[in-house]
Amino acid sequence: MRRVVGRIGGLAGVALLAGCTATPAPVDPLATPAGRPGAEVAPSPSAACAPEGIRITELGVSAAMGLRAMGLDLVNCGTQPYALRGYPAVSLRDADGDPIKVTIIPGATGITSGFDAPPTGLVLLPGERAGAALLWRNTVTDPTVVATEGAQLDVAPVAGRPAYAVAMDGTIDLGNTGRLGVSAWKRRDADPTTEPVTPSAPPSPVETPDNPL
Repeated sequence: MRRVVGRIGGLAGVALLAGCTATPAPVDPLATPAGRPGAEVAPSPSAACAPEGIRITELGVSAAMGLRAMGLDLVNCGTQPYALRGYPAVSLRDADGDPIKVTIIPGATGITSGFDAPPTGLVLLPGERAGAALLWRNTVTDPTVVATEGAQLDVAPVAGRPAYAVAMDGTIDLGNTGRLGVSAWKRRDADPTTEPVTPSAPPSPVETPDNPL
């Protein structure tokens, strides 16, 4: 009898744990991603500062339950303030450099939730940076459609500005969804390697002579 009760209790415990499994939290596009399962995230190779005074790099990919999120980093590497508002304008190419047809979604409607905040105007001073994320699902819903895999990525800060090749650690494996979500640029915290600015000391109080009266 004790063995039967013990087995029932064990099965109930397993069912309780399965029912209480937490839903994966949304991926933060401004955090450094943990990387694909079984692979370590390697930082993107250093890119040159573009003529307009910016540098765009990839921060790696986070993967959970078929959802992928690739962080993008834009730094003002120039000498003048850089105005930025909107979404990164991205395009994909295959391993041969040929364009891949992809539906770009501002935000991530239909892919996931939590990335549909509207753009805000930013002015990045030299050394300041902004972050965004690319969101997609690696799922195959139609076996008659060939899965898409982007091996090369081009990113413009916003539509209408020049696009730059961004080195990736891996590929953008869209399955056959054909959809890629893009979050709006958001200001990042200051680079922790940047020396903090020491505020100037307040002026010393001016001493006045005592009133002789």
